[in-house]
Amino acid sequence: MANPKRRWSKARTGKRRSQWKLSAPAFVECPQCRSLTIPHRVCGECGYYDKKQVIEKKVKKAKS
Repeated sequence: MANPKRRWSKARTGKRRSQWKLSAPAFVECPQCRSLTIPHRVCGECGYYDKKQVIEKKVKKAKS
């Protein structure tokens, strides 16, 4: 079984691990309701995707 000849330095390990960072999620504006949504997903507010209604959203009735 192969073994490493030398120990990797902490700087070399740190350089490799510096690329592990997370990126913030991108948001786009929904063309129907103008709310922020994740790209290529159905809008949670109006239920539209690609200018078509995919999910029927229920409307809450206000108590009178």
